[in-house]
Amino acid sequence: MSKIYDVLIVGGGPAGLAAGLYASRSKLDTLLLETNSQVGGQVSTYHEMENYPGALDTSAPELMENFREHAEEFGTEIKQAEVEEIKPDGFIKTVSTKDGTEYKAKSVIVATGAEPRRLGVPGEDEFKGKGVSYCATCDADFFVDLEVVVVGNGNSAIEEALYLTKFASKVTVVVIHDEGTMDADKIYQERAYANDKIEFVWNSTLEEAKGDGLVDTAVLKNIKTGEKTDFSCDGIFIFIGRVPRTDFLEGTVELTDNGYLKTDDKLETNVPGVYAAGDVREKFLRQVVTAAADGATTATAAGGYIEEEEYWQKNVVEAEEDVLVAFWSPTNDESMEMTNKLENMDLEAQGAKLVKIDTYKNTRISNRYDVTEVPTLLKLQDGEVTDKIAQPTESEIEELV
Repeated sequence: MSKIYDVLIVGGGPAGLAAGLYASRSKLDTLLLETNSQVGGQVSTYHEMENYPGALDTSAPELMENFREHAEEFGTEIKQAEVEEIKPDGFIKTVSTKDGTEYKAKSVIVATGAEPRRLGVPGEDEFKGKGVSYCATCDADFFVDLEVVVVGNGNSAIEEALYLTKFASKVTVVVIHDEGTMDADKIYQERAYANDKIEFVWNSTLEEAKGDGLVDTAVLKNIKTGEKTDFSCDGIFIFIGRVPRTDFLEGTVELTDNGYLKTDDKLETNVPGVYAAGDVREKFLRQVVTAAADGATTATAAGGYIEEEEYWQKNVVEAEEDVLVAFWSPTNDESMEMTNKLENMDLEAQGAKLVKIDTYKNTRISNRYDVTEVPTLLKLQDGEVTDKIAQPTESEIEELV
């Protein structure tokens, strides 16, 4: 029989690594699968790391290396593998990789992040790696003393443009908005405006990448006039947002129209025991600090899910005798009276057992059986509900027993 992990994490960026740390530290047997040979996700391709609390003199790659070391220190197992499918069949989930390996886990945390969005213009695919790039950290040193174009105006685009000025002789930022309007934070805008190597082309977008073997021209289009201009350059860097890596989940969990994972307040998807953390889920802010927070949340939630489900499986579903499940709350006197009465009825002698469910702590079980008021009493035989009574009277309890 193959090993069954408590938690299986798909993706080794800040969200996945933080989830690994929190899960392992909670003594959960944890496996993390990462497609690339190096963990860290997109963050590892950045350079500066100025806004992670407490990390004043740490680069982005260094921070991710610290994340990895911290997770492994508490026992997170990290393997290189590309996940192809998740089958959430009941409590035990099956995760299949492209090399044909199958892993079993009680809970799954999807932290696959997002990848650079493509413009889809002529020449973009043809010149990828031949002048068209989506990563300044990866490719900047190919453009020493050359002129490059940056398409985009958000934080990533402007940060990457600033980084490129350390290598290129000139960086031209193509902005789709009116002059003086950018999506980047003010601090990045101020730095860009103050940098002598950076120039701007406003109200424009990239229409085509051209060249002879390597990029030598960016065709720019003014979105107001429609005029197209051949702009001479040696490279084109595109930073226009990201697309979530959720293709392998279509038909398995609920996605937004944009392909992001939908989650509740515990970051659980619509599939019980499957969670989402980081840039892959629908959220307001996508930063390293929020990804790490997501990882902590999902690991903690997964631990609670496992504990609740294992208790239910062992004491109710797999029980040989009839089971009376008393849904109660410590703030409800009637429910406490019901449980006290049941505890004094010597159920074992009558071939039954009592299981108490605190509706505040065990919301999952309460919701599963549509328990909306306490006290409520269920009777189960072979894991199936045979009777359900809300606000049971003393005679109803005795009759049910």
